[in-house]
Amino acid sequence: MTTVAIVLLAAGGSSRLGQPKQLLRHEGTSLVRRAAERALAASPVVTVVLGAKRDEVGAELRGLAVRCVDNPGWALGQGSSLHAGLRVLPPDVDGALLMLCDQLRVDTDHLRSLIATFERTHAPIVASAYAGTRGVPALFSRALFPELAALEPTGGARGLIARDPSRVVEVPLPGGEEDVDTAEDVLRLTRPGRDG
Repeated sequence: MTTVAIVLLAAGGSSRLGQPKQLLRHEGTSLVRRAAERALAASPVVTVVLGAKRDEVGAELRGLAVRCVDNPGWALGQGSSLHAGLRVLPPDVDGALLMLCDQLRVDTDHLRSLIATFERTHAPIVASAYAGTRGVPALFSRALFPELAALEPTGGARGLIARDPSRVVEVPLPGGEEDVDTAEDVLRLTRPGRDG
C-alpha cells in the first residue's frame, strides 16, 4: 500500500497582494481551508506549513485532521517552507505531494490522479502540466527527498521538476496557471457568477 503525504505550503506573506491570500474566501471558505479539505479527501497524511499570520491561518484549519508546522523562516521563500514540511513527514511515506492554496483549479480528483499515476508508473516525479509548463501540485518520490532538502530556501520545486525531464510524468491540469497574486485576481475570484 503506497502512502503519499500531502504538504500544503501556506506560509507566504502574499507581498504582491498586500494581505494573506490564505485567508481570502472563495465560495464561503478560506483558500487555506478549501485546499486542506481537498488534500484530506485525497490522503490521510496532510501537513500544512504556516508562517505569515500563522495564528489566523491556523485558526482556519480547526477541526481538520492536519498537522500544522511553523516555519519561522517563511520570508526566505517557498523552499524554506518545503524544507519545514519535509522534516516532519512520517518515515514510512513513499512520496510527498506539494500543493499551494491559491490554485483554484486543483480539486480532490486532480490530487488523486497525481497519486494514482505515481502508484502506476513509479515515476520519481509526477507533475501537473498547464500553460506549456510543469509545476505544482507535484508529487516527489522518497528517493528525491534529499534533492528537495538541498533546494535553496529562496527557490521552489519547479527547478527540480525541470532538472531532468526524463524523470517526470505529467498529469494535465487545465487552468492550473490561474492563481491569486493581485487585487485583480481577488476581484475575479469573488465575482458573482464566476464559473469553476
